[in-house]
Amino acid sequence: MKSNNKPKTTWNIVRTITNNKNTTNNIAAMNVNNQLSSNPQIIANAFNTYFLSVAENLLTGNAPGTHTTNNIDPLTYLRQNFNHTSTPLILKNTTTYEIDKIIHSIKSKDSFGYDEISSKILKISAPYILSPLTFICNKILITGVFPERMKFSEVKPLYKKGNTMDLSNYRPISLVTSFTKIF
Repeated sequence: MKSNNKPKTTWNIVRTITNNKNTTNNIAAMNVNNQLSSNPQIIANAFNTYFLSVAENLLTGNAPGTHTTNNIDPLTYLRQNFNHTSTPLILKNTTTYEIDKIIHSIKSKDSFGYDEISSKILKISAPYILSPLTFICNKILITGVFPERMKFSEVKPLYKKGNTMDLSNYRPISLVTSFTKIF
């Protein structure tokens, strides 16, 4: 009754009642090219290849359940069907107040991206980094260039259901940096 996150609390109660504990996502072995492998590098490469192929299949319309009447990529389709010019997008500079508000609206978590800076640490350090962070955000808006390092994320496989040795029974989750979330 006192929970701030009722759905999460409800599922925790359901797991407790059904003795269904949270499972760790440590993958000891995986079926890769019809061979059982316990080599972490081979497993990571297999997940990478599989997740990329799913995305490529979605883009080309070859994914199960997708039906396309043409074989053109999405950008070509948009250019062909929406060739009229639109009004230019004008972005205003942001303020330290806005950035502070965004930082404090992010859920406080211990999880982090590749930079190993959690949202909890970010909130604690906010008063000290607001000005430089605002400057960086405004620079991104003015130049229209999003920093390459902010495009990186840590992708982890999350088990869905079925055979734990089958790559298709996992979905990717992407852990981006807290700074990317702010922008």
